Amino acid sequence: LGLLPNRGSSHLKPFPGDILEFPLNKYFSHFGIYYGERDGVPYVAHLTCRDSETKLLLFGRALKSEVKLDPVEVVGRRYKVRNMLDENHPPRDFYSVVKPAIDDMMGKDITFDILFHNSEHQATLFRYGLKKSTQIEKVYVQILPTWKELFKKKKL
Repeated sequence: LGLLPNRGSSHLKPFPGDILEFPLNKYFSHFGIYYGERDGVPYVAHLTCRDSETKLLLFGRALKSEVKLDPVEVVGRRYKVRNMLDENHPPRDFYSVVKPAIDDMMGKDITFDILFHNSEHQATLFRYGLKKSTQIEKVYVQILPTWKELFKKKKL
């Protein structure tokens, strides 16, 4: 597996409970929680669309999404450990809190929402108990001034 240089992490090899970031393009990444190995194969728990029909998001939403356990290599060959909130929020214990939460969520219907519940929100919710998406916050910084201006002019 191709590890990328880490930001917000002091170790290269993931430990169960670490957030893994899989870069998709220049702007967005997919996120999951490193679950550990099964028969020597590393696995990641991640929020994903359930079937091909829901990959076309309607206004950034997909109704048929779920937390799924997949081999890391299936999700992406390049990734980095990205425990970006560790400095301000203590991570929850993997074996007593995170793993049972992942196991409980698997197979349940979840609405994916690019702005309010994406794979990064789900990963931070598992690890820290709070939903946060730094990539969406960066987008907000860019679009919020435009939205404010349109709102003032009553065009939004």
